[in-house]
Parts: sequence; structure tokens; C-alpha cells
Amino acid sequence: MGEAKISIMEKYGKSITIIATAFGVIMMVGLGLYVVSQRKPNVSSENEISQPVPITSIGGLGRIEPRTEVINVSPSPSLAGARVKTLLVKEGDWLKKGDIIAYTSDYDLKKAELERAKKELTVAQENLNIVKAGAKEGSINAQKAIVSQLQAELQGAIATDRAKINRLQAQLASEREERQATIDRLQAEKNNAQAQLNRYEQLAKEGVISASELDDRQLTLETADKRYQEALAIYRKTISTLSEEINEAQALATQRVNTLNKQIASAQATLNEISEIRPVDVAQAQAQVESAVALVNQAEVDLDLTIIKAPIDGEIIDINAYPGENISSDQGIVEIGNTQEMIVVAEIYESDISKVKLGQETQIRSENNSFDGIITGKIAEISSKIGKKDVLETDPAASVDARVVEVKIAVNPEDNNKIKNLIYSQVIVNILL
Repeated sequence: MGEAKISIMEKYGKSITIIATAFGVIMMVGLGLYVVSQRKPNVSSENEISQPVPITSIGGLGRIEPRTEVINVSPSPSLAGARVKTLLVKEGDWLKKGDIIAYTSDYDLKKAELERAKKELTVAQENLNIVKAGAKEGSINAQKAIVSQLQAELQGAIATDRAKINRLQAQLASEREERQATIDRLQAEKNNAQAQLNRYEQLAKEGVISASELDDRQLTLETADKRYQEALAIYRKTISTLSEEINEAQALATQRVNTLNKQIASAQATLNEISEIRPVDVAQAQAQVESAVALVNQAEVDLDLTIIKAPIDGEIIDINAYPGENISSDQGIVEIGNTQEMIVVAEIYESDISKVKLGQETQIRSENNSFDGIITGKIAEISSKIGKKDVLETDPAASVDARVVEVKIAVNPEDNNKIKNLIYSQVIVNILL
């Protein structure tokens, strides 16, 4: 074997040496050319840099939302701590604005308060009608009858008292005349007896008559005087008695007339009061009606607050509270959104926003393959506020503090059904320039 190797080297050694030398030369030349080419300016590269490739689109991340955004439907803050009494919807239901979603636990109480307020209003209105109409006709007629009766009683009393007084006055005049005649007659008898006595005293002095006859004349005078005095006393007593009766009758008549006049005046005042419609009474009754109306309005507002209604036309996206559960002030009862008009809210870097214009075409694809292919839309709204990113990139090296502007993209109607059930799904947006 050793002899064979030596013989080969002797035979081909010279050729191998020449080939190796040639290959080394070639490698050295090639290396030199490569070094020279790296140091030589690249003309074509310089031409490419001087003519930058034009930008045809702007990219960004975004999220899918209903055009009207998602609304958490909650009761009024005044109903803090309220619970759901009745829930009338389920997820996926489409509602018109004003459709009833649910009733809160205060519904029955507020409904009862409204019914009570309405009844109080009815009572106030009826009272106002009564005041405006005045007293009943029967009451007015009855009071008129009382006035007429008292007036008739007054006239009767006046006539009766006048007749009595006239009778007493007539009696007084008659008694005075009769008694005066008696007195005059007895006065004459007394005077005659005195004359007889005087004459018999003269005759007795002359002795013509006896003493017994003189005594008889003296007795006759005394008897006549006594009868005169008695008649005079009776006259005076009769006149005095009748005069007192007349005065008493006149006083009683005056008192009765005064009493009846007062009763007539009081009855007439009552008649005037029940017949008159006083403005102050009407105003008071009207104020009571207005107060009752205000209570009804307040009760209607309170009742309406317990009825949860759809604030927009939209679809029930999620239910956050079921019957018997407390209603969270943050989540509300349901989430609702208009899924018939979907949009994409894209976050465009502040440095690119100047290139974005309303109406520009956009291409949208799912970052997580939540829908297939590409959907399209147009720029509908550009926010005037710059903020931080809400949609996070999957790239861990991406800056979460980057300044971005929200751009709303109206999705073409034919693509709406693809994404209406993908609310808040993350997408990648390309705005075509």
C-alpha cells in the first residue's frame, strides 16, 4: 500500500499542485472583488431611497360596537336598592323605543298611591263644582220660607199688639168718661147735701127745726162726701191700671217687633250667604283642585319611574338582573344596543390622523378569526380628542401609552349581520388612502 501511495503522488503530484494553486488564486481574486464591491457606492440603492414607496393605507386596531353604543338600562337613582319585580324580555329580543323592559318592586305601591291621588282629585273637583253652583235650590227655598214666615209673624204681631193697645186705650177713654160722670154726679150730690146742711143749720139757729133733723142733714153730707171720695179713688185706680196696661202692651209690642226684626235679618243673611257664590270660596276650592292635580302628576311620575322602558330601538344584548334580584347602579337591568347599524371604533395613531378623512373606504378583518374574510366600511366620524389606547395589541412589545384618536367606521349594510353578535370583538382596520 505504501508503494502504491508513493507511486500515485509521483505520478499526479505535479498536477495537483497546479490545481490547488489555481483555486487559491481564484478565491483571492473573488474575495478582492467582493471587498471592492462592498466599498463601492450602490447606485441603484441610492435611487430607491430618493424615491420612497407611497403609503396606500393606514392601519390600526379597533373594536366592534352598535352605532348607538351599548346602553346599560337602569332605574332612576331615586330608586336606589330597588329590585326587579317582573322581567318582560330575554336576550336577543328586539325592542322599540318606549317598550317596557321590566317593573321594579315599588310598582304596586306607586300604582296604589296614584289611584288614591286620583280619588282625592275627584273629591276636590266635585267640591269646586258645588261651590260654583252655590246652595241647593231646596235649601234656598226653605230659607226663603223661613224669612217669609218671620215677616208674616212680624206683621201679625204688629197688628195684634196694635189692636190690644187700641182696645186698652178705648177702654181707658170709656172708663175715664164713665168714672168722671160718676164723680161729677157725686160731687153734685155732695154739693147739694152741703147746701141742705147749711140751710138746716140756719133753720136750727132760728129754732124752726129740731136738732135731729140737723143731724140727718149732716149725715147725708158725710155720706155724699164718702161716696164722692170712693168714686174719685176708683177713677184714679182705673185710669192708672189701664194706663199701665197700655204702656206694658206697647213695650211688649216693641220688644216683639225688635226680636222678629232681628230674626228676619239673621234669616235673610243666611239666605244671602247660601245664595251667594263668594270669590274667596271659589278660589279656595280651585286651589284644592290644583294641589290635587299636582299630587296626581307627582304620583304618575313616581309610578313611571318603576316602569323600565327601552331608551332606544335596539336588541337586548345581555340581562344583568332577574326577578327578585337587586338592580346594580353600574350594570342596570339589561344592556341594549342597535345591532342593525354596527360600527367599528378604530384607534389611529396621532401621527397618522391627519391623513384620515370622512368617507374614506376601510377594510376590516378579525384579529381572532371571529368572522371570515374582510368586511368593508367608510369613515363616519373622527374624534376631536386624543387619548390612550383602549384596544390592546397582541404584540407584547407594543406601547400601551401610545396617543391615538378614535375613528368610527360605518360598516356596509351587507356586512352588518356578520358582526352584529360580535360586540366588542377586536379587529384590524386598514384605511385606504
